[in-house]
Amino acid sequence: MWMFSKAKRKDIWDDPVEQPLGDIEAAQRIRAICRDAAGCAEAVGAPDKRSPNKHQVERERYERAARTAMEIAMKITDEMMRDSAVREIVSLCMKANNIKTGRALFRAIHTNSIKADVLREHPTLEGEPSPG
Repeated sequence: MWMFSKAKRKDIWDDPVEQPLGDIEAAQRIRAICRDAAGCAEAVGAPDKRSPNKHQVERERYERAARTAMEIAMKITDEMMRDSAVREIVSLCMKANNIKTGRALFRAIHTNSIKADVLREHPTLEGEPSPG
C-alpha cells in the first residue's frame, strides 16, 4: 500500500543544480529554499510538542536547507544581491531559533540598508552574546 511506504521526501535543496547559476538565479534559488524550509525551521524553533524522531527529521531538513543556501550564497559575486540572499538565510535561521548562525550571517551583510532591515525584523541580532 502506498500509504505505508517510507519513501524519503525530496526537498528543493536536495535537487542537484544542472549548471552554474548566475547571481539572479542563485538568489532566486536561495529564496525558494528558504520559503520551502520555513515550515521545518519553525518546527525546530517551536517548543517540542512532536515526537523526538519527527523533531530530529525536521532539524536535519532545516540544516540541509540552510547549508545548501549558504553554499549557493558564497558564489554570488554581486554584493547587494548576496546580502539580500543572506538576509533570507538569516530569517530562516531565526525561525529555527538558531541565533548563533543568524548572528554570524548577519555580520556578513555589508549593505547598510539590508542590515537595517534585518535588525528591524530581528532586533535580537544587534547585541553580541554575553560571555560565559
